[in-house]
Parts: sequence; C-alpha cells; structure tokens
Amino acid sequence: MRRDVFQAIADPTRRAIINMIANQSLDLNTVAEKFNVSRPAISKHIKILTQCGLITIRQQGRQRYCQAKLQQLNEVSAWVEQYRVFWTKKLDALENFLAQEIVPKDKPIKKSTKK
Repeated sequence: MRRDVFQAIADPTRRAIINMIANQSLDLNTVAEKFNVSRPAISKHIKILTQCGLITIRQQGRQRYCQAKLQQLNEVSAWVEQYRVFWTKKLDALENFLAQEIVPKDKPIKKSTKK
C-alpha cells in the first residue's frame, strides 16, 4: 500500500525519526533506542515512512540502516506555500482596508515590515 506523505508527517514520532536520520543514516536499533516505545511500534513507523518514500532501508551486513529521502517533502512544501500566498494576500488587503477606514486621510500610514 502506498501511503500519503501527509500521513507520514502527521505523527510526532515519525517526524522525530525523520529529524534523526535527515543528516546521517542510522541503523534501526539506534533509532529504536531513542524512543520510549516498543521496537514493533518503531518498526511500524519505519514501514509507514518507507511506504511514503521518505526513507529507504539498506542492508549492510547484519544491520539495516535508515536513510532519509526528503524529496517527497516538496509536495508538502508546495501545498503549504499556496496557503501562505493566499493568506498573505488576504492579510495585506485587510491591512490596507483598515488603514483606509481607521487612519485619517491626512496622516501617513506606517507599514509593518514583518513577513
């Protein structure tokens, strides 16, 4: 079953696993030792992350290593970006509206530089 990347990052444990292996591949035992949950639970999280394409598992001798493949997060980034643009436009329009309605016409409007 192919899972959705949004499903993978919805769980805090899976996000923590991604953060752990983002910069270096780690063996499954090392990953499991970092959490206060059972190894079968970690295996389930790893399986979901693998099905989403966010990690790959490679065998090296008797050890299995998790390696991050974060390109799938581009889908999440694009989805979030469309809403950032949408809300930025809406809030800018609200700011302009309020500035015209509240501030007297002869006073200059001081724009916020926060983004």
